[in-house]
Amino acid sequence: MMTTEIKPANIEKFLEMLVDNVARIEMDTAELDDEQLAQGKDGEWSVTEILAHLRACDDVWTMTIQQMLVLDNPELPEIHPREWAKRMCYDQLDFDEMFTPFQLRRYELFRLLTSLDFEDWQRSCVINGRTHTVYSQMRRMALHEAKHCDDIEVLCRK
Repeated sequence: MMTTEIKPANIEKFLEMLVDNVARIEMDTAELDDEQLAQGKDGEWSVTEILAHLRACDDVWTMTIQQMLVLDNPELPEIHPREWAKRMCYDQLDFDEMFTPFQLRRYELFRLLTSLDFEDWQRSCVINGRTHTVYSQMRRMALHEAKHCDDIEVLCRK
């Protein structure tokens, strides 16, 4: 059973996962060139397509975290990461063009999140009728990326 309670140990665990996810991607892809990273297998997303998806999720979910931190209980529109990726033309970028900004944004997000007081983790918003907190969005991002990091590891081994 996954722990969802907001407590310092859980915050630390998922913050560490956010950093580890980026390191995992870097390590798994270090020996591959852009052509290899762009090759999908058996109708699955390629590593580059997975990164485009992760970058879009990071963009959208980081934006909601930032809004929760500066606005009191905002009601935010739902922005689907796949639509955001299309709008940002991530499908036109190669792996390195996406990964470097992804790394930098993660560093910025990590700096922001590690500066929060405990109460800030409970700040919330409503998206599509559902309540989210800074903690739940950060946790969601960490777990979602970890799943896709597993996919990247499998693709890089083939």
